[in-house]
Amino acid sequence: MEGESKGTVCVTGGTGFVASWLIKRLLQQGYSVNTTIRSSPQDSKEKTSYLTSLPGASERLRIFQADLDKPGSFDSSIKGCIGVFHVAHPFVLMDKETIEMNVSKSITGTLGILQACLDSKTVKRVVYTSSAATVVDHNKDLDVVDENLWADVDYVRRSIDNNFAVSYITAKTLTERAALEFAEKHSLDLVTVIPTWIHGPFICSRLPGSVSSSLAMIIGNQNVLKYTEIISFVHTDDVANAHIFLFECPNAKGRYICSAVEITVDNLAKFLSTRYPEFQIRNEEGLIERGRKLSGMSSKKLLDTGFRYKYGLEEMFDEAIQCCREKGFL
Repeated sequence: MEGESKGTVCVTGGTGFVASWLIKRLLQQGYSVNTTIRSSPQDSKEKTSYLTSLPGASERLRIFQADLDKPGSFDSSIKGCIGVFHVAHPFVLMDKETIEMNVSKSITGTLGILQACLDSKTVKRVVYTSSAATVVDHNKDLDVVDENLWADVDYVRRSIDNNFAVSYITAKTLTERAALEFAEKHSLDLVTVIPTWIHGPFICSRLPGSVSSSLAMIIGNQNVLKYTEIISFVHTDDVANAHIFLFECPNAKGRYICSAVEITVDNLAKFLSTRYPEFQIRNEEGLIERGRKLSGMSSKKLLDTGFRYKYGLEEMFDEAIQCCREKGFL
């Protein structure tokens, strides 16, 4: 897009799956973008080439070094911005850090970013990327959940034996709570996006974890995901557009679940077998955790604001598989 910028926004964690696609869309829609990466931009030119080669990037994309371990490092990237999309989440290093250390890093880093937004005097709204893990009813029998539900962190710690999962669920839940509390206390305009399994195309150089998990029946990665009985998906582009929509929507407030499609495990296997006969679709025990039924996710609040999903299951899998083939993952 040529002409005057719509304003400058900051996207944290720019080399990630969602953040990189969000940057692409923001540039297309006329925004100037400051983004952050953990390493020095000068030392990471090859690793960030998929960002710097985006249309409009040479004129309207700036890359800053910042790390959630050092909350003050985000100040320069946020200064002068009209909005901040906080997408970054700290790496979970269970071999070196405890769950408490990971949670503390996530909360401290996020609150530091929110403080920088306040100090800037220019940030009008913050959009925080949360996760469906924060609303999953691990100990409740509900058919559908909405934004009023919060994951029971104490129950998660007692009942789940995967330390990585416990750390992720706990950190995302407590960080989102802390962000909303901070925003309310300091009158900072903040909304949160709660996506389910994000699936579809990607521009980042590595295979995104949620795409790999979504393709479990094709690539057989049992160690990445054991499917639950009902799976909720949303397309990469719909997630990015939901972030921008909520940033621009005057009446947006609070939490928003972002989930476009729900399908049972068996129907997903049938869909994949029919649409992609070239693959041997795996639907065996060990990959499928059939006894674990999670609730459906309601997007009513997001849809009531006027947002509309553009993509279905066909586009998600078609485009993810195409990207995987192009990048050598399939």
